[in-house]
Amino acid sequence: MKILFITPHPDEGASTRYRARQFFSYFNSMGIECLFSPFLSSQDYNILYKRGRLAQKAFTLPKGVARRLGDVIRSRSVDIVFIHLEAWPVGLAIFERFFGLCKKPIIYDLDDAIYMKASSSVNRVASFLKNPGKIPTIIEMSDHVITCNDHLRRYASEFNKNVTMIPTSVDTNKFTVRDYSLNGGRKPVIGWIGSHSTALYLKQLREVFKQLAEKHDFVLKIVGAAERDHFPGIDTIYSDWSLKKDIAEFQDLDIGIYPLPDNEWVKGKTGFKTVQYMAAGVPCVVSRVGRNIEIVKNRVNGFLASSQQEWIDRLSCLIENPKLREEIGLAGRKTVEEKFSIKVNGPKYIEVFNKVYDG
Repeated sequence: MKILFITPHPDEGASTRYRARQFFSYFNSMGIECLFSPFLSSQDYNILYKRGRLAQKAFTLPKGVARRLGDVIRSRSVDIVFIHLEAWPVGLAIFERFFGLCKKPIIYDLDDAIYMKASSSVNRVASFLKNPGKIPTIIEMSDHVITCNDHLRRYASEFNKNVTMIPTSVDTNKFTVRDYSLNGGRKPVIGWIGSHSTALYLKQLREVFKQLAEKHDFVLKIVGAAERDHFPGIDTIYSDWSLKKDIAEFQDLDIGIYPLPDNEWVKGKTGFKTVQYMAAGVPCVVSRVGRNIEIVKNRVNGFLASSQQEWIDRLSCLIENPKLREEIGLAGRKTVEEKFSIKVNGPKYIEVFNKVYDG
């Protein structure tokens, strides 16, 4: 079996890595040849998600279009086309229709509520060009749809009867447990790892950390945020995100945080930052919203927080008790091994591939 994987982003995009690329070795071992084609190259991706550089950003579009035209020709020699999110990030479902005209079965992978209109403070031009209305069309024309949670599964089922939910997974051979011996040799490091587009959610914890700093000695580490003033007056380390250091950044934390608003967009999220903390054995405190509620058992494998006081109480509890951090972290790791690993979820993809291929 030969499958062409179409994604909007290169490996630097988290959803590309975790919804497709990390499975390639496993798929190869099962006799599946994987061809990979992102709309953006790594160089173009790094340009697009920075402020300014409008001329360079404009040139990324025709380069991506040329790549997709080549993919349409290449699709004639494959058995299945696997489309993650969208074949190109603007306009109508043109390339998806082209793949359909080539009589190739399409598997569509949806791990975000991109059918909703969302704006980006970092890249307003890209937000303006987005067309959420094409997502139902792509779902309808696909032979099978894969989603990352039940909220998206229910949405996709309105347009296609062939829908399978497969949670976003991690490679537990690479995402190993942090070194707990660090617990006693330094100030506790509370951390958040993300991107400029989600860093705005950190500001809802300003008062939490202000009060927390009055009682406890800790370091706050923020990775991937463009702005460097989320927590004025707090001992904070800011660093840029890089693909090379991604897993190590998680393993360096003593406590992970994942603040989110309670809205429809978040209900479509995979809750994957929670899974990443757990995979590294890092105890986390996360907002009691969306997928987090299904992943975290409060005070068992992590902590859920709704109010400002709950955030303070749960973080204080973990700061004060290194042994509890290790217990919660290891329980989180066990959850990932049982529900969110490649070993568990890889066969689910194979089952979908075989079903579409045989059909």
